Amino acid sequence: MSGTVGKQWAILVAGANTWDNYGLQANICHAYQIVHKNGIPDEQVVVMMYDDIAYNTENPYQGNIINEPNGPNVYPGVLKDYTGEDVTPENFLAALRGDESAVTKTGPKKVIKSGKDDTIFVFLSDHGAPGLFCFPSSSLYATDFIDELQKMANNKQFKQMVIFMECCYSGSMLENLPENVSIYGVTACPPDTVAYFCYYDEERMTYLAAEMSAVWMSYTEVSDLDKITFQDEFTNLQEHMQQSVPCEYGDKDVSKLSVSTFLKNTPPSTRETKKVQKPTDLISFYEAPFKILEHKIQREEDPDKKEALKKKYENLQKIRSSIERSAEEIRDLSIRAGGGSAAAETMSLSRTQLQDFKTVAELFRTTCFNWHETEYQYALSQLPVFAKLCASGGNVQGILDAIKQVKRTSTAFK
Repeated sequence: MSGTVGKQWAILVAGANTWDNYGLQANICHAYQIVHKNGIPDEQVVVMMYDDIAYNTENPYQGNIINEPNGPNVYPGVLKDYTGEDVTPENFLAALRGDESAVTKTGPKKVIKSGKDDTIFVFLSDHGAPGLFCFPSSSLYATDFIDELQKMANNKQFKQMVIFMECCYSGSMLENLPENVSIYGVTACPPDTVAYFCYYDEERMTYLAAEMSAVWMSYTEVSDLDKITFQDEFTNLQEHMQQSVPCEYGDKDVSKLSVSTFLKNTPPSTRETKKVQKPTDLISFYEAPFKILEHKIQREEDPDKKEALKKKYENLQKIRSSIERSAEEIRDLSIRAGGGSAAAETMSLSRTQLQDFKTVAELFRTTCFNWHETEYQYALSQLPVFAKLCASGGNVQGILDAIKQVKRTSTAFK
């Protein structure tokens, strides 16, 4: 490898939108403040976030976003390179590989223009499922992400890359990461478990952060980044995360590099004033919308508004039941048709199985429940059913036929 010191690039992505997912965009705002204060020039940072919470009608503090209890406003100055409908997996991959021509948006098309001596830090924060990371209206699948990373490595578009990923089943996005391409990845959880929100805020009536993000950013802000490595970051996550179990993937040699190699160093003034906070109010991403509604129902004093909230809650529970029932019926029908085994102990998917899973998941989304619509977001929690079927070597066509048949005949859709 070249000994030349290159540029430090960062791409920070929140795939979420809506008030209930406040913490997922707050994570990205906070991360931007860290890289900005550490001295990485804005021209070397790309930020993607829907940007619908700072001035959301539910925000009691307009223009204010916090990422920890009583924390500072992390919204001022945040770059808005990609917002709203421009936050897509296609634009993310194009920006990551530096391909302006492939970016679909009006206005400036900011991308990572990295070279063989440069480092890239990638931070992704949103909902997920086995083999996918959500964006507002579509999904980034592991098969496409890994392919893109491999191509970038082959094209010598970076010296080293570090990826931090906060989403449910995030391990499934990076478990097929090659170990020989100078990419190190850290995920909030293994391929088969969920991630957790933290810090419920009574005034804002939503969760301010996610567990892994809260822990890694807190540690980063109080540390001398010349003296700690990404392996130290990972060890700290292991020691301080209470619900999610962090995982590491890829090239462990990269994990031995100082964090400042990628993020420069935390200013002494920040290190001296910041305090490490322990995440509280932990709740899984999938359960959060229900808990938020429960809090709102308890707090609401207007009888009519309280009744409307109760009806919304009941409807959400009905949708949840329908989603669970349909997934169970699809699984049983698939197994009878030779489309997999119910006894699969793993959701770990090979590269070929990742592509099969993408085909199956997209049919379930477009035919049954589009998880990009807020009321159907819970459908993501049932995708492990399909991951297990694919992992067991089931016939993909059998699974696809089962999805179509259940949609036509099941009472779950009545």
